[in-house]
Amino acid sequence: MCGRYILAQQAKFERAVELGRVHWEFTARYNVAPSQSVPVVRATEGVHEGVMMRWGLIPFFAHGVPPKYSTINATIEKLASGPAWRGPWKRGQRCIQLAAGFYEWHLGAAGRKQPYFIELTDEPVFGFASLWDRSVGADGVAIESCALITLPANELLRDIHNTGAHPGRMPAILAPDRFAAWLDGTADEARSVLAAYPTQRMSAHPVSLRVNSPRNDGPDLIAPLQQ
Repeated sequence: MCGRYILAQQAKFERAVELGRVHWEFTARYNVAPSQSVPVVRATEGVHEGVMMRWGLIPFFAHGVPPKYSTINATIEKLASGPAWRGPWKRGQRCIQLAAGFYEWHLGAAGRKQPYFIELTDEPVFGFASLWDRSVGADGVAIESCALITLPANELLRDIHNTGAHPGRMPAILAPDRFAAWLDGTADEARSVLAAYPTQRMSAHPVSLRVNSPRNDGPDLIAPLQQ
């Protein structure tokens, strides 16, 4: 599971991905949490566009009401069968949640959960492979929302992410050179880029417990914890 991540400055993402249309505006953030509005890239009529969406997918059949169950992560094993995921997957509603790093929690021997910050050593910005959907409420207001895809973790994340309802998972990470395949490819081509990012191209370190509260934000959250 991935429940928190960070955003770089807007300009960094716009240098990493070629956009035909831009409908977003955001600043660097260090504690992005579920239900918040996040920047994503999707393909619309062959054009890559940057838009803001709610993180936590609201299926089209939910009439704008967020489900009682969590929809921030879509498991790769259920993309074609899960009630919330199969519609967007079948319709090719794929998108990319842009990120510069993320957090996972490790349960230590003493029963204490320690947050870790994870980033890529070869890419300053990247994306989570995600699905999106559009749901219209009774008031006629449409909400567009997204869920990032998770898969079995690599060695690094398997050691760290050992707690929660779905331990041993990690987000499906896309380097910029795989953005086009995910957004524009066939279903088979898109599925082929969903793989655990190599351990040797990632780094992780423990950080302050302050990240546990989404009310906290700022670059100090990703600073290595002083032992």
